Amino acid sequence: MASSRPSWKGYIKLALVSCPVALWPATTPSERIAFRQINRKTGNRIRYQSVDEGTRDPVEARDKGKGYEFDKNQYLMLEDEELKAIEIESTRTIDIDSFVRRADIDERYLDSPYYVAPDAPVGAEAFAVIREAMRDKGMAALARVVLSSRERVIMLQPWDNGMLGTTIRYPYELRDPTEVFHDIPQVKIDPELLRLAEHILQNKAGAFEPSAFVDRYEQAVLDLIEAKRKGMPAGAKRPAPAPRTTLDLMEMLRKSLGGPSPSPANDAKPARAKKMKPRVEGQRELLLPIPGKKAAELAKPVAKGAGRSRKAG
Repeated sequence: MASSRPSWKGYIKLALVSCPVALWPATTPSERIAFRQINRKTGNRIRYQSVDEGTRDPVEARDKGKGYEFDKNQYLMLEDEELKAIEIESTRTIDIDSFVRRADIDERYLDSPYYVAPDAPVGAEAFAVIREAMRDKGMAALARVVLSSRERVIMLQPWDNGMLGTTIRYPYELRDPTEVFHDIPQVKIDPELLRLAEHILQNKAGAFEPSAFVDRYEQAVLDLIEAKRKGMPAGAKRPAPAPRTTLDLMEMLRKSLGGPSPSPANDAKPARAKKMKPRVEGQRELLLPIPGKKAAELAKPVAKGAGRSRKAG
């Protein structure tokens, strides 16, 4: 299925039916720019050393232990053997407990996604039957699986010819939204404002296309690295002005439509045309996407002995 090795192998089990499967992480950070900390004086990489907070003496690996801070600077030591004894035994199975409507699952609980595929031809038929039954009914499976010595709840749903397995957060991992939303005032919405906003939504409606998402900071960093490798000075970039808040929401919604409101004209005055700012000579535009192989080209040495990997950090 994939060139990389799966992170987990086992079985999906539904009642008396089981089939061998493998899990691959669906996301990867390997393409993201990273940096290493270096000594400005020598250019060498900085290595960190574990030290005792009280004595400031270095601590050897064999002397390191785990502790739970039950009070300020008061720790309860937990031995590796004690933690090992309470680990959930891995049965190498994804035990399906129930099926729920996919639309009923709270998106906040979704955590890490995995691709799930059959691991042997003998289980392909059972895998396909479970997958298509969920697809026909718009259902998702909730199951239990042991990953990295911890039991996790995982949601399984059809995805192309395979399945997507997404680990589910436990309730204690979610914050109560009232902590943030409690002071939002109750507002009586003007029907005209709502109609204008809905019209804007219709005008800007489109398909979900992740390929159109541009990480402008990542691209700017790549441009900076390329420029420095070529010996070019890095141009200073002025911060973008913060958007201004306006109290005339009706007027701003009309402007967002690119013209007057589609409703019968009121006594609103036409908006003045904004004066365009002159383009600064030499100003760079960083919004164009960089070709996909650009990062790989940066990894090649400029000259003999001068090559550096893309992962600077």
